[in-house]
Amino acid sequence: MSITAAEVNELRKVTGAGLMDCKKALTENDGDMEKSIDYLRKKGLAAASKKAGRIATEGVVGSYIHAGGKIGVLVEVNCETDFVAKNEGFQTFVKDVAMHIAAAAPQYVRREEVPVAEIEREKEIYRAKARETGKPDNIIEKIIEGQINKFYAEICILEQPFVKDTDKTIQTYLNETIATIGENMSIRRFSRYVLGEGLAKKESDFAAEVAAAAGV
Repeated sequence: MSITAAEVNELRKVTGAGLMDCKKALTENDGDMEKSIDYLRKKGLAAASKKAGRIATEGVVGSYIHAGGKIGVLVEVNCETDFVAKNEGFQTFVKDVAMHIAAAAPQYVRREEVPVAEIEREKEIYRAKARETGKPDNIIEKIIEGQINKFYAEICILEQPFVKDTDKTIQTYLNETIATIGENMSIRRFSRYVLGEGLAKKESDFAAEVAAAAGV
């Protein structure tokens, strides 16, 4: 069945859970509000939202090295206390997130960090493509909205499917960990390094590659 934005917002107000989690809850429960609330509570997502306003200033900087030293990641994950920062569940989450960043190559933590100019550029590209189909403007804008949401899911780590369990997003995994540990947590920032990225190869190296490709 079709779930409206109003229904999603209503569930979000009641539970404080994320928009995508609310939409999924309503979809899986045929729009039933009470069942959706219970669904979120069972998943620990509603409980996690209540902790979201608490300040998280402790935590760790985790790392991950992949592909024989060709890809490296540093990620800062915060929690409320140093005690939890040493918790096995917290440490596992940090390692999983670092590994995910190495594999999925996100560019931002959350959609609010994406520059407006970048979003507008994407919209113009989607709009130009949609206009070629001859669809009316109101339909085109809905298409653009859907495409932008997909764009966010490609570049923002919180909205990306978790590489170890693609049925959940990193945001969902974060919420589940918060509910289990009992403290607010947040992914603050990260850096992903690829060996040789941004370096221009020497002309001799380039020539050698061309020759090898040509069978010379």
